[in-house]
Formats: sequence, C-alpha cells, structure tokens
Amino acid sequence: MTSDRRTGSKTISRRSFLKASAGTAALLGAVQTQYPFGANVAQAAGPEVTKAVLGYIALMDASPLVIAKEKGFFAKHGMPDVEVAKQASWGATRDNIVLGSANNGIDGAHILTPMPYLISAGKVTQNNVPTPMYILARLNLDAQAISVAGEYKDLKVTADASPLKAAFEKKKAAGKEVKIAMTFPGGTHDLWIRYWIAAGGIDPDKDVSTIVVPPPQMVANMKVGNMDAFCVGEPWNEQLVNQGIGFTACTTGEIWSKHPEKALGLRAEWVDKNPNAAKALLMAVMEAQQWCEKMENKDEMSAIVGKRQWFNVPVADIVGRAKGDINYGNGRVEKGTKQYMKFWSEHASYPFKSHDTWFVTEDIRWGKFEPTTDVKALVDKVNREDLWRTAAKELSIAATDIPASPSRGKETFFDGKVFDPDNPTAYLKSLSIKRVEV
Repeated sequence: MTSDRRTGSKTISRRSFLKASAGTAALLGAVQTQYPFGANVAQAAGPEVTKAVLGYIALMDASPLVIAKEKGFFAKHGMPDVEVAKQASWGATRDNIVLGSANNGIDGAHILTPMPYLISAGKVTQNNVPTPMYILARLNLDAQAISVAGEYKDLKVTADASPLKAAFEKKKAAGKEVKIAMTFPGGTHDLWIRYWIAAGGIDPDKDVSTIVVPPPQMVANMKVGNMDAFCVGEPWNEQLVNQGIGFTACTTGEIWSKHPEKALGLRAEWVDKNPNAAKALLMAVMEAQQWCEKMENKDEMSAIVGKRQWFNVPVADIVGRAKGDINYGNGRVEKGTKQYMKFWSEHASYPFKSHDTWFVTEDIRWGKFEPTTDVKALVDKVNREDLWRTAAKELSIAATDIPASPSRGKETFFDGKVFDPDNPTAYLKSLSIKRVEV
C-alpha cells in the first residue's frame, strides 16, 4: 500500500494492482478506470457515471456550465445527466460541496478560485474540518467590476480609489458607517476590492466595514443604501448602471489585466473515484468555453443565461459588457474594450499554478491563511493542471492554446506592484497595508 500524495489516502500501487488483476481483467473491466486519467494503463474507458451535480451562482462566468448543459456538451462526452444547480450564495456552495451529492449536496461548482483552497484547508468550513478539493480548470479571466454608490459620482473615482479616502473619513466623523460589500470572505471579489481601496490608502479592516452579500442581491442592497461600494461579477454592475443607482469605478481588468477569476472546482474524492467522468466534465466545459469565447455567439449566450431558469436577468443587462461595451454610469462610455470576459483566449481555461499562488498569498496578506503556510505544497495539492492537459490532448487542442509552463511568470498590477510567484514574500513586503508581518 502507498499513500497518495494528493489525498493522503491509501491506494494499491499500480504494479501490484496489475499483477493481482491479470487473471480477472474481464471482471474488473478496463484497468484505466482504476487510475487518475493521466495514467495510460489501457484504452480509455467511458465515464464511470453519467451524472454529476454542479453548482453555480448567477454570474456570467458560470456561462460555460450553462452552455455545456444547454448545448449538449455534457451529453456529447457521455454525461447526459449532469445537473447544473443554482446556489443561493457562495456560503451555500461551500456547504453543499462539503455535503457532496450523496448527501443531497453537490459534487463541484463554478467557484471563486480561492474557495477550493480555503475549503481544502478547513479555513471556512464548520468546525474547520477540511474537505479536499481540486481545481480542474479556470473558467474565465477579467470582467468583474467595482461599483460605487451614486452619492460619490462627483468624486471622479476610477481605478484610483484615493478620492474616496476623505469622503469616507467625513462620513465616519458624522457617525455613519462606511460599508463595502463583497461576496465571500477571502474570495476573489473580497481580494479585488481590498486591493483597490488599500492601493488608495484606505485600510479595508480599519477604515471601513466589510459585509458579505450574495451577487444577485447586490443591486437591491445598494438601492436601499446598505453599502457605499461593492465588488461583484456581471451582470450585476451593468444592471446597477442601467437602473441609475450607482456607477462603475473600474473593471477588475483595470486593476490586474487578464487576471484569473472563477474555477471549475470538484470534490477530490469524487474526481479520484470517477476519473473518466471528471475528464468528461472537463472536456465538456472546455468546449463550452471555446463556444462562449466567440464574439458571434455573445448574443445567443446572453439570451440563454438570461432565461428565468438560469439568471432571470434581462438581456440588456448582460450583452453590452459581454462584448466589451461599457457604460460606467458616470459619463464614461467605452465601446469595444478589451474588458470583456475571456473564456478561452489568453489561456483563460488553463489553471496556472502561479495564479493560485497569488490568491493564497493575498489571503495570507489579509489573515485568511497563516504566514507559515506552505503555499507551494497547498497549490500542488489542489491545482490539477495535469488533468487539464490530459483533457486538452484528447480534445486535440492546438499547441498554441496549451501553456508551456504552469507559471505565467511575474504579474504587474495597476499600482506598479509586482508579484513574482517564485518569491511571494517579496510581494508581501512591498505592500504597506496588510494584516501580516513579513
């Protein structure tokens, strides 16, 4: 018996298994089904199951899951019974992943990239009990936004949040609470809005109050004055502008160009038990990402996800920003920008380990992980870019669409800060506002 490096579980070694099963191959079926789908033991078998339950939140980066279901990509790859189930919040997504479909939960989800790390490490689960997860693919790059209440429209707030510093101080001095909203503590939206205001000299833990609001409830909460700013994905920023409630200060791509966002995350136990089914899911989602990427499909994509059973949002609140046309709501209107959501271009689908390293490092910055966290070991455990490469090979993906390295290299942010995935500590040291001493 050997210990699996990814799960810590005991597994029969490949050699002993082959030896023991030589005379009973007919009973056991294809040997391929006994191994993660990177092993070339036998002719690839079909999926072990035809169903998986995948959660999603009504956000545009869930489009690949919706399209994979609507356009038959799951069925094409032998998974006709996949259920794409709406979740009420990211907290509900977490709870249902911990449960698993065997206990009326879900097997995986369209998920904020840091969540599989926080869940796997037991940082956000009940009684801090870990539920190991894998990231199989990134779902998109860019196209979240930071929106600000209409009362601040005259301050000319952009990617530079510093004009809000004095306004927030004045509001607090008057005895009023300043609230910024995000969708899950330690998640992408939390990290984008924290980075944004911290770069503007505003401490997200000391100068404002941070609240958690599910994406579909953002607009309604700002409408009744519950918040001063929020960060969320589309279509909610565009809807806010269309309803005249507030304005978009910046898109998140203006903070970090071509930044990673959501992921396809699954319970590690499910993937290990159903390696061929996991590969089938991955291939279906990758094909859906390629479909979503095509500009000629944006109108149809917007119409599909806007349906009542999916997002229940007017197409007018979706299609503009899906094509890169942005009305910021403060007199700034830009057509044909590069700030549309990338589903496939720019290696959007491939889960770079260097990007996950940034997310874990940034969560160390804000106290979600301990400074002593072995970031590389954690990323190596959760990030399964190897499975993505196997799926890409079977899909005959062009070599130019497959990154040569699991690192995209150094990343530069709008404020000039540089993140070197080989030296996260240097990045942390360069930041003036943080919760950790390095």
